Amino acid sequence: MPELPDIAAYIEALEPRVLDQTIQEVRLSNPFLLRSVSPTLDEISGKKVISVRRLGKRIVFGLEDELFVIIHLMIAGRFHWKAAGAKPTRQTLATFTFPSGALTLTEAGSKRRASLYLVRGEDGLSAHDPGGLEVLDADLKSFRNALTRENHTLKRALTDPHLFSGIGNAYSDEILHAAELSPLKLTSRLSDSEVRGLYKATQGTMRLWSERLRKEARENFPEKVTAFREDMAVHGRHGKPCPRCGTPVQRIVYAENEANYCPTCQTGGKLLADRALSRLLKQDWPRTLEEMERRRSDARVTPKSGEIVAS
Repeated sequence: MPELPDIAAYIEALEPRVLDQTIQEVRLSNPFLLRSVSPTLDEISGKKVISVRRLGKRIVFGLEDELFVIIHLMIAGRFHWKAAGAKPTRQTLATFTFPSGALTLTEAGSKRRASLYLVRGEDGLSAHDPGGLEVLDADLKSFRNALTRENHTLKRALTDPHLFSGIGNAYSDEILHAAELSPLKLTSRLSDSEVRGLYKATQGTMRLWSERLRKEARENFPEKVTAFREDMAVHGRHGKPCPRCGTPVQRIVYAENEANYCPTCQTGGKLLADRALSRLLKQDWPRTLEEMERRRSDARVTPKSGEIVAS
């Protein structure tokens, strides 16, 4: 799912293309994309785009007459910039035609999760705001208050849109690696120094990637937004060496998400397991990388047998 840096890149690319441009036509290829009834699509046709902004993980086009177009890309939704008149593909959900070109919204796969809402006025827009803290604008006190509002694991707290805005599965992994903290450590058990370190890592990671992706977007439209990037430290790098210490990166897979981490840098050498699997395996669960490697060698199994898969 595109997160704060990815949304920032889209906005960087969209502003010079659509600001002060009139929406000439909106064509839905999949009617289930539109989740609102009023205002209608006809009402936004002919309106000029006067702002492009981020609302959590959503992109918002502000139009004349206090109309707003809210697009949530979800996991597989992506934007593409095409020449006007380009034919839609099977993955195309909607096409917004401007004098300068066409913005298409596509979604890979068979699940249709991306959404389009049309609202009127700032009050209508605020109803779609999850309310999470904007981490790049936050001071340490407000960050600590959001982090410790409820007792969750750090992975869950950072990715909760009601607590923090724009952080998801990918960048939470990078933040926690930078802070050298376990994704399963509880927020109530953080020391003051750990909170300060996490605050610094959060701002540093999100600012670094936002600036990097925005720079790329100024050169070319971000056609291939992905959660897996070669320069990332741990996310999507299961089995590859940690760039800090060289230890193979480990992961916990749960539902459609995963937590990637370095055992040496983040968990004191311990392997993490979800509670259900730990109860099932009990004493059979390897506690360290050394123990896991020894069992692999003894059983002559492939590295995939060491994956931790949560139910």
